Amino acid sequence: MLTKDRHTNLDLFIADFWVWPIKDDQASMEHPLFSLSKNPDRAIRHYEHNGNSITIAPAAYGLPTIYDKDVLIFCCSQLIEGMKNGRLPSPLVQFEVYDFLVSTNRTTGQQGYTLLKHALDRLHGVNIKTNIKTAGRETTQSFHLLESWRMVEEAANATVQVMLADWLFRAVLSHEVLTLHREYFRLSGGLERRVYELARKHCGNQETWSIHLPLLHKKSGSTATLKRFRQAMKNLTAKPDKLPDYWLAFDPVTDKLTVYPRTRKGGLRQLKDTLGL
Repeated sequence: MLTKDRHTNLDLFIADFWVWPIKDDQASMEHPLFSLSKNPDRAIRHYEHNGNSITIAPAAYGLPTIYDKDVLIFCCSQLIEGMKNGRLPSPLVQFEVYDFLVSTNRTTGQQGYTLLKHALDRLHGVNIKTNIKTAGRETTQSFHLLESWRMVEEAANATVQVMLADWLFRAVLSHEVLTLHREYFRLSGGLERRVYELARKHCGNQETWSIHLPLLHKKSGSTATLKRFRQAMKNLTAKPDKLPDYWLAFDPVTDKLTVYPRTRKGGLRQLKDTLGL
């Protein structure tokens, strides 16, 4: 479900950001690094698929959530845009808190600032050990999603500096990123965001992309049982246009989710045929 658009009147920076493509790194789109829940999750997770191995160990604050990931998306987008304009990229990224909150469709009151601090704590506190490749290099390493962060608050504004993990910074330098629809930030459900990420990563502009529910369950990072996950996917696909960019269809006979890009000619017809409409 889309939350309301909280900020319809944009200042100069935000108006500029609204023109930039929103960029997400492909590795975290492919692999389940984030909790889909807004409730604290302190369980250690281990994931293996096609030779990729990930162990995610949260600090006392819990696992970073898929909503916390907005910080990384915002930083990736800022770095890519800077590189396009000839600026030398650095893993040390600075931004105004207000700009981040408005750009990611969050409240700009005190709660927005407090929730951002909690997100930064979780991104810095988590320990990830993985052998995922970025920039064509496979390196087994252990790291935090943010190596460090600080927020300087003054009377008029607040500024954040974050040091991105080398693993993520290499992905940005190598342009191992994909563009997201801007309404991604308005998706209220963690599962909706995760399914959109996977659809964007695997379907792109192909005619269709299909995946069996057990594999989707694994790749999503959902902690629900497969039975409950299957029901959640039925609910999500009850209205096939819930996600930006894509139509969704679930076939209970084959136990598959199929994704259709809205930009493809004939995609809607294929979807209707699948649904028997």
